[in-house]
Amino acid sequence: MRQKIGTALVALGVAGASLMATGSASSHGYTDSPISRQKLCANGTVTGCGNIQWEPQSVEGLKGFPGAGPADGKICSGGNGPFAQLDDPRGGNWPATQVSGGQSYTFRWQFTARHRTTDFKYYITKNGWDRTKPLTRAALDPQPFLTVPYNSQQPPATLSHQGTIPSGKSGKHLVLAVWTVADTANAFYACSDVQF
Repeated sequence: MRQKIGTALVALGVAGASLMATGSASSHGYTDSPISRQKLCANGTVTGCGNIQWEPQSVEGLKGFPGAGPADGKICSGGNGPFAQLDDPRGGNWPATQVSGGQSYTFRWQFTARHRTTDFKYYITKNGWDRTKPLTRAALDPQPFLTVPYNSQQPPATLSHQGTIPSGKSGKHLVLAVWTVADTANAFYACSDVQF
C-alpha cells in the first residue's frame, strides 16, 4: 500500500513538473485596447460570462494560427469550453471600441504573468462578415494587418504596439489579437469588437 501511494505521489510530481516546464501555468495575458471581450466580462460591463469573468488572462489555446490553433467557431475562447461565452456573438451586440480606418492606434496587452514571446499578430474581419455568427477563419482577412516580432523576449507587465487600423472598413468588425508564446505549444487569443 505504501509503495502504491509513493508511486502515485511521484507520478503527480512528474505531471506537475511537466506542467510548470511548459509555462502554461504561469503565462497569461489579454488585450484592453481595444478592450477585449474577456476584459469586458471581467470588469462587469458584460454579464453572463461564466468563468472568464474571474480569469480574463486565461484564453490560451494551441499556437500556429491560422493554420492551427482553436477550431472555427471557438477562436475567441481559444478553444476552451469553460470560456465558450466569448464565442457567443450575442446577436452582434458586444460593446465596441470606436476606431477610424487608416489612423494610428495603440494596441495594448496586460500580462498577469510574462512569458518569452515569438510575436503578436492582429487580424480583422472581412467586409460583409456576419457578426451574428461565431468567428471563423473565413470571416477574417487572410493576413494579419499588424505583426510585431518579439524574438523570444519576455514582455513587460504592460505592452503597447502602434499600428494602423485598416482602411476601407465600415460598421462593426472584430479584431483578433494573437500572442504567440515562444517556449510552449500555446498562444493567447483576444477578440475585440470595434466600430468604424
